[in-house]
Amino acid sequence: MDILNIQNLKTYFFTEAGVVKALDGVTFSVEKGCTLGLVGESGSGKSVTAQSVMRIVPKPGKVVDGKIFFEGEDILAKKEDAMQDFRGKKISLIFQDPTSSLNPLFTIGDQLTDIVIQHDKVNRGQAVNQVIKTLEIARLPDPEESIDRYPHQFSGGMKQRICIARALLLNPQLLFADEPTTNLDVTIQAQIIALLKDLQKEIGMTLVMITHDMGIVADMCERVVVLYAGNVMEIGDINAVFEKPQPYTEALFKAVPRMDETMKLISIPGNIPNMIEPPSGCVFHPRCQYAIGDCKVKKPPIEEVEASHMVACIRWHELNGGR
Repeated sequence: MDILNIQNLKTYFFTEAGVVKALDGVTFSVEKGCTLGLVGESGSGKSVTAQSVMRIVPKPGKVVDGKIFFEGEDILAKKEDAMQDFRGKKISLIFQDPTSSLNPLFTIGDQLTDIVIQHDKVNRGQAVNQVIKTLEIARLPDPEESIDRYPHQFSGGMKQRICIARALLLNPQLLFADEPTTNLDVTIQAQIIALLKDLQKEIGMTLVMITHDMGIVADMCERVVVLYAGNVMEIGDINAVFEKPQPYTEALFKAVPRMDETMKLISIPGNIPNMIEPPSGCVFHPRCQYAIGDCKVKKPPIEEVEASHMVACIRWHELNGGR
């Protein structure tokens, strides 16, 4: 059963330079209780997807078309008052930078307690107990003492644990984790990844892991959606995508260093295109080693390669036969 269903989502930013098509017809679903990876290069539209679902797209951005259903309920049809109650309780988000997402002027306890009081209508004592319990779940040491401290008194890893606790405060059913390890050192990254994996199993929530790191996807996720320039390039179960990657995903794999191989890394030529004037046809064709003339004029539909594996590429039939 799908908890989230996104259909033909288009989110544009109306700038002085022109209309930036950050998401240009994104379609995918998330199964309840599963961990899905949302992967792609910087600028591919990963964070904007989460912002669109949460309806917190920063100005001058706007969802201009498409449907977003959460358990069959149309999120885009909700009034803002209803969305304020919806955020946190149904869907929550862990932001990329814990330092900038915590208010330096207030203690951790005040920031988290106010969220509980606002949403659950409980007294301060009950809210504090809930905050301490959730900080314990997020593995923050000494939560009773920590609630009286300010953000600058914590390390980057501890701040991220606090942000994870904040996202879990109201027991959401769906959690977006937006590159939650980007600004942390390698050891702390591993701890945060392990924490999220444990929480997903313990709480049974649905997790969407937004990342550019295919290693994290392989370690954590059951399914993956690959984005490029605001378009879905590939969707599938982890094993299917890793065993038979299609053109863009294959290029991503070749650019990732591996400890068990000495193969030469091959970077993807060029850059993410200008999304004000994206390429015609397949948006990846200017950088794709398999591109032919038709790729420049035909926008590929998402087609099924095999069960639980879909791709947007007009050449997938012949390429799969020749590999």
